[in-house]
Amino acid sequence: MLLTDVERIIRQNLSSEAITWLEQKIDLVKTEDENKSLQLNLTFSHIPRFADKKNIEIRPGEIWAADRLCRVYLLMQVPDQNKETYLKKINGLFTGAEMNEQIALYAALPFYSYPEEWINRCEEGIRSNIGTVLEAIMYHNPYPAKYLSEGSWNQLVLKAFFTEKDVTKITGLKERNNPALSETLKDYVQERLAAHRTVHPEIYNLIDNNKEL
Repeated sequence: MLLTDVERIIRQNLSSEAITWLEQKIDLVKTEDENKSLQLNLTFSHIPRFADKKNIEIRPGEIWAADRLCRVYLLMQVPDQNKETYLKKINGLFTGAEMNEQIALYAALPFYSYPEEWINRCEEGIRSNIGTVLEAIMYHNPYPAKYLSEGSWNQLVLKAFFTEKDVTKITGLKERNNPALSETLKDYVQERLAAHRTVHPEIYNLIDNNKEL
């Protein structure tokens, strides 16, 4: 998604009052002293008070809450000319973020400047026990497939199966298939069968496809 796409979706779904409020706050964020984050932190926190309480289809089959969409829209416009201060501002939001804030921060991974700098954050998110946070990283999110190492990618896929996520929504699942993942999944299948538990059919597809690698 481009910034213009997000703006169009917001204008189609939010009230004029909410749009005006958001635009005014974004202007303050853009003009704030680069060494300060007060306007960014306050706006990011207060968005749910002004965003309509509704779910929005941003792409076919992909539904976001309005506050998540507005938060990502805000994050896409944080000034990034100074790398050090940009990273400090975004990382500051991650520190102490509550669940819905985490969802937006991880959903925004593909849109941050300096993408390699967010690999550790992504890996940290994969270790989360909050299902909706995991889904923000896994579902329709191109960042993990593009930037994670093989080991971290394999951890994400295994975690998805282990937590019974809809793996068909993982971007790059087939493209990033690899022999090491296949071996790990084989062990996982054996554990599931030994415990008389079902096995997601996509696991067998990944294992079988690795025979062709």
